[in-house]
Amino acid sequence: MFSTEPVVRVADATIFQGNAPVLNNISFDIEKGDFVFLVGRTGSGKSSLLKTLYADLPLRLGDIQVAGYAIRGIRNKQVPLLRRKIGIIFQDFQLFSDRTVAENMMFVMKATGWRDTIKMKSRLVDVLMQVGLGSVEKKMPHQLSGGEQQRVVIARALLNEPQILIADEPTGNLDPEVSSGILKVFQQINRSGTAILMATHSYGLIKKFPNRILKCENGKVLDSNKHAIELKSEEDF
Repeated sequence: MFSTEPVVRVADATIFQGNAPVLNNISFDIEKGDFVFLVGRTGSGKSSLLKTLYADLPLRLGDIQVAGYAIRGIRNKQVPLLRRKIGIIFQDFQLFSDRTVAENMMFVMKATGWRDTIKMKSRLVDVLMQVGLGSVEKKMPHQLSGGEQQRVVIARALLNEPQILIADEPTGNLDPEVSSGILKVFQQINRSGTAILMATHSYGLIKKFPNRILKCENGKVLDSNKHAIELKSEEDF
């Protein structure tokens, strides 16, 4: 059934790092098809916010809904179901180095309930094509460049047709030219209707690919849809 609900709804939430609140009483929505950059200085609460959204950190105060799941009080057995609806992408690839690209992808599919081998192989090829990679299924991660490995990670995150991709510094280990290529992949995915929330420290990328910005600052989250957010250089975040 088609839902008009936001993919992410944060209402009066306080985000903790250990026992210390890092973001207080924050509220924002991310709609289907939104592309949002998340910025803020180191220690401002960006990663803690992302981890709370995918239920890696508990939500103690306020309400957050992600892909139809209430995050506060979410049960352990619901967390894998939530994570099938979202794609999570990290800076450090997290590919199994002793398995081929196909084996890396198949592992995720089996873990998330896929059973039909023919459908699995077909989906694997589809998502690799979607990120601009042709015949890399039989290659080992070390045979790929950093940019190609990150494309494999994005493809892996797309396997279950997520409503949103949550990316934590996905270009942090890549040079500017490769980073631009990765951003174009995200744009393409976004155009097909998948929301993107991407944490970044790269002023260059934000300047080159202007989109909505959420900025973690002094315990708050500023939203460029509501506030003027000026970023002039890397030093601003």
